[in-house]
Amino acid sequence: MGGHFSGGGYGNLMRKYDLSVDNIIDAEIINANGTVRNRESIGEDLLIKLVPVPETVTYFKVERTLEEGVTDIAYQWIQVADKLPEELFIRAQPRVGQIHDKKTVTVLFIGLFLGLAEDLIAVMNRGIPELGLQLKDCKEMSWIETELAFAGFPEGTPLDVLLNRTTSVSYFKYKSDYVREPISKASLEMIWKEMMELGKMLMQWNPYGKRMSQIPESAVPFPHRAGIIFKIQYIFFWKEDGKEARDTVMGIVTRMHDFMTPYVTKTPREAFLNYRDLDIGNTVNGNKDASVYGIKYFMGNFQRLLNANSKADPDNFFKSEQCIPPHLPY
Repeated sequence: MGGHFSGGGYGNLMRKYDLSVDNIIDAEIINANGTVRNRESIGEDLLIKLVPVPETVTYFKVERTLEEGVTDIAYQWIQVADKLPEELFIRAQPRVGQIHDKKTVTVLFIGLFLGLAEDLIAVMNRGIPELGLQLKDCKEMSWIETELAFAGFPEGTPLDVLLNRTTSVSYFKYKSDYVREPISKASLEMIWKEMMELGKMLMQWNPYGKRMSQIPESAVPFPHRAGIIFKIQYIFFWKEDGKEARDTVMGIVTRMHDFMTPYVTKTPREAFLNYRDLDIGNTVNGNKDASVYGIKYFMGNFQRLLNANSKADPDNFFKSEQCIPPHLPY
């Protein structure tokens, strides 16, 4: 849980209720000296506040291809993703696929609406009519059941599967970006072309806006707030062992990330802490890279974190490959 909160803790309710870290009331932590501290002794609002959700919500997952006009649909999604009602979260997931032995790009649109299906259709007809969402595409269920659906479990899977911590053996690499300016249709077509050339990858585009835009950047360490349209997660999986397989994938990773440079944030190129990306700097050879990754992850809050850690952990006991050091080298 601590790792989830330290990165902000985002989920499908964030446009309505902010991040997990925005809802922490109290917590007990152990500092480098072994002392247990809580909100009172720390002096800051650090327990999780439960938020209400309707007994019945609506989930949908529809896929569109290039041949079905997905570029127009994705373009419209970009225009409204951060402006749709706060009760609606729609993830767009571009990926490379095959249709009749022909490589193409498909986009999955996966949505959670805090309300009933009929009301969702009315919202979608106003917001993204190009998607053509219909009642038959929608499933009404409890909120916890939507968590199984978002995770890819088939309908009817028992809820206790959430207690199963075993995973299949594979390798993965994540990277992240944030988008503040709309991407044009022509640029989307260029992105699709690059994806088809590279092959082994998918992206998740997670919408921001509404409540996420109302919290000041300085409220908590997580700074990516007002002005963010969506966050990109680049996802790469492979199962082959060995350096050759890894180097191949990392080449694809680097090329796609470089290709996206014109379309994402700049100075800094913002990044999401919990997709730990050692490519943007690490402490293996000392703390000289700390300000590089620190500013990408925390922006203007990085200096505050340095000051806080110099008091809380002056000897850098809780060090990691991308820690906040107690001080920077001169």
